[in-house]
Amino acid sequence: MLDLNQLKVFITAAECLNFSQAARLLHMSQPSVTQNIRQLEATIGKPLFERIGKKLLISDAGSALLPMARQLVALSMRTEAVLGAEVIDLAGELEIGCSTSPGKYVLPIVLADFMKRYPKVKASCHVAPREYALEMLRAGKVHFAFSSSYDDFDHNLEFQKFIVDPVYLIVPSDHLWAQRKEIHPAELISEKFIMREETAGTYKVVRNALISAGINIYDFKTILTLGNSEAIAIAVSLGLGVGFVARKVYENMENSRLAVVNIQGLDIKQEIYICKHRLQHCGAVQSAFWNFILASEF
Repeated sequence: MLDLNQLKVFITAAECLNFSQAARLLHMSQPSVTQNIRQLEATIGKPLFERIGKKLLISDAGSALLPMARQLVALSMRTEAVLGAEVIDLAGELEIGCSTSPGKYVLPIVLADFMKRYPKVKASCHVAPREYALEMLRAGKVHFAFSSSYDDFDHNLEFQKFIVDPVYLIVPSDHLWAQRKEIHPAELISEKFIMREETAGTYKVVRNALISAGINIYDFKTILTLGNSEAIAIAVSLGLGVGFVARKVYENMENSRLAVVNIQGLDIKQEIYICKHRLQHCGAVQSAFWNFILASEF
């Protein structure tokens, strides 16, 4: 019978192709990683890794086992989540990493509803750029991360879509575009822009939408880059330029000095995801929160 802990060790070792690095990620000793792999190989009856010189490679048997191992571990964690959700009188701690905009406008509402249901839970939210929020999750410093985009290259992270938030082009209320129903995408090239940093989820969503319209965001006259969307809205209201912000940001700003402009043929939407690490254990509190999020409508 396959051992789930051994499968988790195997998955991490297969991702790293380095037992020492896998040991650090799993907070284990390197001999313990080696022992778990050998025990799993004994169960399978075939070697899961092979060495060519100093290089560690996954074997054919390991390559065949890897996708099934991921499915088995994910199924086990989902089962724990369902069973954990049956606990009503929950008490414990919840650590959450969250990218900037969701951390200000989404997570407080989510946590308020969750903690009304489970008043004995203590929660901490760490608001940071999405890259740092996901890195905290990978390092085991938080139980979950909310992100405005997802990474499909890291198989140890499971992303679930939470909400969809439109992204607006905002201009000063006295801007010429504010008097029009919509503008053509090609007109964007002529304006001065205030943008988020390139790693921000909002930036990536806007960039990809513009590509579909044949517009290269690098052709924009970007005069200012800011680390949060509220600062962009303030700078736009002061007449420094135009910019893109999520609807929730716009609706929570004093927007009498701002106007939303439609772009012909473009409907830009930002998806917010909740993310967890497939190999980290979910206790009753974490399981209840995961299920609460997936069942909620915000």
